[in-house]
Amino acid sequence: MALHKVTRGEVSPFHDVYASPLSERTLPKYHLPDNQSDPRVVYDLISAELLLDGNASQNLATFCTTWSDEEVHHLMNACLDKNIIDKDEYPQTAEIESRCVHILADLWHSPSGGTTMGCSTTGSSEAAMLGGLALKWRWRQRRQADGKPTDRPNLVCGPVQVCWEKFARYFDVELRQIPLEQDATGMRPHQLRDYVDENTIGVVAILGVTYTCDFEPVADIAEELDAIHAETGLDIPIHVDAASGGFIAPFTQPDLLWDFRIERVASINTSGHKYGLAPLGVGWVVWRSADLLPKDLIFYVDYLGGEMPTFALNFSRPGGEIIAQYYMMLRLGHEGYRKVQQACLDTAQFLAGQIAKMGPFKLLYDGKGALPGVSYTLADPDPGFTLYDLTEQLRTRGWQVPSYPLPADRQDTVIQRVLVRHGIGRDEISLLAEDIRRCLDRLGRGGGAEHRPGFHH
Repeated sequence: MALHKVTRGEVSPFHDVYASPLSERTLPKYHLPDNQSDPRVVYDLISAELLLDGNASQNLATFCTTWSDEEVHHLMNACLDKNIIDKDEYPQTAEIESRCVHILADLWHSPSGGTTMGCSTTGSSEAAMLGGLALKWRWRQRRQADGKPTDRPNLVCGPVQVCWEKFARYFDVELRQIPLEQDATGMRPHQLRDYVDENTIGVVAILGVTYTCDFEPVADIAEELDAIHAETGLDIPIHVDAASGGFIAPFTQPDLLWDFRIERVASINTSGHKYGLAPLGVGWVVWRSADLLPKDLIFYVDYLGGEMPTFALNFSRPGGEIIAQYYMMLRLGHEGYRKVQQACLDTAQFLAGQIAKMGPFKLLYDGKGALPGVSYTLADPDPGFTLYDLTEQLRTRGWQVPSYPLPADRQDTVIQRVLVRHGIGRDEISLLAEDIRRCLDRLGRGGGAEHRPGFHH
């Protein structure tokens, strides 16, 4: 039998996250602590605090990616220290960014042999603002060349996302939002004549209305603007805000005319971190030709001994999201994106069928023809509860389902919307439908939370 000598070495300190000095008081919130702490303890305590956030997979309000491949996590980690603005230091990341722009230009039918330009952004909001700035600069150049005033630019749109309101306020443009007609879920082409004039820098058409998930009819809007041009001489470009639909329509409705196949479409923005399936922090904007992006807006940075044109509202940002976008493009390809988006659409249509059978709802959008989602309102304006009540009831099971009023002139109509994204499967949505039924039963009995003993042991 082996003999073992007992030594009295230094005893390791006792490490337990909940017996550490940092855990014996509330975490500092408004000032730096005086001393350092064990990184494992800090990590565990912050992780515990983050458990108070909602479960991202049950957040049916967001368009953003909430599920990613394991390989995406590895690529993001590998790019943690890469600043996308440093083209000279990270030339291959810049090259991959350029490839993504080319892929999107091809996907959106950029004119063959054209001089299409585009860039990445932090998201679709920044991309939309860059598109808006190009519209404003081109309008101002035309007005100056004609010797006309440039102090009253306006932008015409329907029920747009708040980024366009920010653009208008930040860059001194009047935002003319066309109110919704009865039973409409977006701007209708015939409404344009009452809103456009010589000071209109452009019309924003939405491919995926935030409020209802529907697509605005870009081709019909362009046709109406063609008629206005022929009658009045007003030549007004279209910017397509395809924040959500830019990665949906090409794969599920390839024959739908909404992109650069329409000559009046000058620029398109999209969000890579929505239905582009990349992680949060990447968007894209593409112009059909270089002359549609005024040179005054472009800055040049050193790049491989030369100069690289850049256009952005910010400067430093991580390159990982762009690499992850390229990964998704390569991994899925055209057929893969089609399968993913069609699966989401099929699941949304399944939920629409369940919602229609429940009784108290009137469907506004059933998941067919646009985004993978469902929107609905109450069929009876006073059933004894509101959709806000239903939202709160669903929260008791972790579901985040938004309720909100439609824009003017339908602000009296409150709706609910459920979005289906990659990572949300049929089983999860069927569980949501069961929970909606239970909540309706509880609300129908005039109850909120039921009062009964919480434990039986």
